[in-house]
Amino acid sequence: MRIYTIGFTKKSAKKFFEILKANDIAQIVDVRLNNTSQLAGFAKRDDLKYFLNELCGIDYHHFTFLAPTKDIRDRYNKEGDWDRYIDEYTRLLEKRKVLDILDRSFFETDTCLLCSESSADHCHRRLLAEYLKKYWKGVEVVHL
Repeated sequence: MRIYTIGFTKKSAKKFFEILKANDIAQIVDVRLNNTSQLAGFAKRDDLKYFLNELCGIDYHHFTFLAPTKDIRDRYNKEGDWDRYIDEYTRLLEKRKVLDILDRSFFETDTCLLCSESSADHCHRRLLAEYLKKYWKGVEVVHL
């Protein structure tokens, strides 16, 4: 099973949707805490849901329980301590019992975790994908 990840910043809408189509993504799981900001452009919740369906036939889901808290995010933005962010976000996933909430079978269709960061290097979508890979055998993570 593959779990894909993608960020929308530094991508045009054309490039973003072409990448999703080229990889046969069936559903997007939006893991952002705030997905209605004007700064999100084409990736604002309602617009994105519409575009995904109309342009690509992709289902849209927004799971806020997979997003970091505002406190965790703000602390990282202020301090820039990536190791602390990893630790706090991982503990949050455990506290929220995401492995009990998520059904592995939901991810058996080509699913892509969405966040805003252009690169997965310092983004919670990568941490989440790696967390699932650690506990779900046979998972490959692909960053688009």
